[in-house]
Amino acid sequence: MSAPARFDRGHTDDLMSFLAASPSPYHAVANTAERLEKAGFRQVAETDAWDGTSGGKYLLRGGAIVAWFVPEDAAPHTPFHIIGAHTDSPNLRIKPRPDSGAHGWRQVAVEIYGGPLLNSWLDRDLGLAGRLTLRDGSTVLADVDRPLLRVPQLAIHLDRTVGTDGLKLDKQRHLQPVWGLGDDVLDGDLIAFLEQEAGLETGSVTGWDLMTYPVEPPAYLGRDRELVAGPRMDNLLSVHAGVAALVAASTSGAELTRIPVLAAFDHEENGSQSDTGADGPLLGTALERSVFARGGSYEDRARAFAGTVCLSSDTGHAVHPNYAERHDPTHHPRVNGGPILKVNVNNRYATDGSGRAVFAAACERADVPFQSFVSNNSMPCGTTIGPITAARHGIRTVDIGVAILSMHSVRELCGADDPFHLANALTAFLEG
Repeated sequence: MSAPARFDRGHTDDLMSFLAASPSPYHAVANTAERLEKAGFRQVAETDAWDGTSGGKYLLRGGAIVAWFVPEDAAPHTPFHIIGAHTDSPNLRIKPRPDSGAHGWRQVAVEIYGGPLLNSWLDRDLGLAGRLTLRDGSTVLADVDRPLLRVPQLAIHLDRTVGTDGLKLDKQRHLQPVWGLGDDVLDGDLIAFLEQEAGLETGSVTGWDLMTYPVEPPAYLGRDRELVAGPRMDNLLSVHAGVAALVAASTSGAELTRIPVLAAFDHEENGSQSDTGADGPLLGTALERSVFARGGSYEDRARAFAGTVCLSSDTGHAVHPNYAERHDPTHHPRVNGGPILKVNVNNRYATDGSGRAVFAAACERADVPFQSFVSNNSMPCGTTIGPITAARHGIRTVDIGVAILSMHSVRELCGADDPFHLANALTAFLEG
């Protein structure tokens, strides 16, 4: 008998609020931690000794979070069911010397993070968010949530070739936003402004990780509000679904035979090779310490990992009505058709036949439809944290996600039903 739906359009409403409140990876993990705290989870510090008590726990490191729920009487060798996701999105990030300008314009120097669709950043009202590091090493979240910056596009009258040759952007020269007027470039001006905005003492900030973001909020779209347009769906949509599923599994009263885990990493968009990325030791260390804290041995750790499964959840490509020839002719995922199972035999995705069976069973229990995605053979395939997770930790991993349009745009598009379809499937996986 199919499980009743746990999430509905209210989940999608909440996703839109989560997107708007999470303009940077640091905000995303803070909002995730807040939701976990409300569900009874408690933060553990990596520098402290861990105990083997049951219940919900999480750790934070920069723009990454790992959370897990230990059921009562869980054995040291109890396997894990993991939802993997990432918190970062392509954008324009502030350089170490941000203050610049020319010809009476005050500008901010930015660097390209990941692989954004650059044209989508033009003529957008942009805010500024991230974290500020103080002299004592502590950090403060910063968010200027109003139109502050803009990357103005060149008028067509000054580039008549745009209509025939297309838009060509130089990443160094053409993407520096303006934020005011003035002939004098004052070194330290931007950081002093942010100190004032955050209520900090002048000169207290010695480091920063800052990024621009569009201030236009997410919105329902279409005649029947069947679609959602918004920023950072790749991949905060999966982070949001993952924390909803973890909270649901930990509070449902279901008899859990696996330890449910959410691992949301930073730096997926530029290769995952960092101390907060999927190619770092964060997840493996957290899982091992959980085993050892419950009195386990290396043998218990090996047994637990051998029975562990990870669903690597990231957005994928819905069939585009204007570019259908770019897709595989027999695989056309549709929005609101349910989550997608991503397959690539060259291991750009980690899914194999046994992994497909795991995901199909979870979708069946949740009464959720699912679709398959494979790339057109003549086009290169993207990748995810899935193959990294499988190879680094030796655990079975399945790549899944929600089909969207405009991936890596400043404003992406998904079906309004697919976020709660994904959350329901993830909950069934954690509870299974």
